[in-house]
Amino acid sequence: MLKVKEIEFKGQAGLEQVSQLLEEHAELQTIDLINWDQFSYRPDVAFRIAHSNNAIWLKYYVKENHILASVGETNGPVARDSCVEFFFDPSGDGNYYNFEFNCIGTVHLAYGPGRGQRQFVDPNTIRNLIEVQSSLGAQTFTERTGDFTWEMTILIPAEILTYNPEIKLKGLQGGANFYKCGDATSQRHYLTWNPVGTEKPDYHRPEFFGKLIFQ
Repeated sequence: MLKVKEIEFKGQAGLEQVSQLLEEHAELQTIDLINWDQFSYRPDVAFRIAHSNNAIWLKYYVKENHILASVGETNGPVARDSCVEFFFDPSGDGNYYNFEFNCIGTVHLAYGPGRGQRQFVDPNTIRNLIEVQSSLGAQTFTERTGDFTWEMTILIPAEILTYNPEIKLKGLQGGANFYKCGDATSQRHYLTWNPVGTEKPDYHRPEFFGKLIFQ
């Protein structure tokens, strides 16, 4: 369970302000669970989350040995790259949004009850509403090997939850999980915030979501 603090801010907060306010007011959470022994590589991954003015604020912190950013098109297969993810079921009914971001901020977003039943959110809507800033920039690149540290700040307004119109985050209780993966990196890995009890890596399992309580 995670209590999502409300941060009061008058006006429109830019990503720099969002980043700073999260640092000041939101506790650091870790994405460090290895649920599948055959994928034992564990990058150092953490995040902060809060909400303000009916928008979700997220900041990820990653340290890893291989970074890859091959996907530049919205709704492309970003999970192949160095990728962080936020799966969110706002109604607690098993229908969820899979927000996926590669390390340069390319967004993949769909909605539905399971892996095989996803409906993409319109790419133009995604580009118009979701704001993302990565310390690695926004240009695609082939895999780099070394010791890398990167951060990403994300602003997700409630309007992007297009299958839940007029939703209000304040007081909401929903389901969620937070992930880190890299399907096509030299060290494939699958880390989760809340445990996932499946034989093989599978993030599309809302029955293993934890609870988010928006204060």
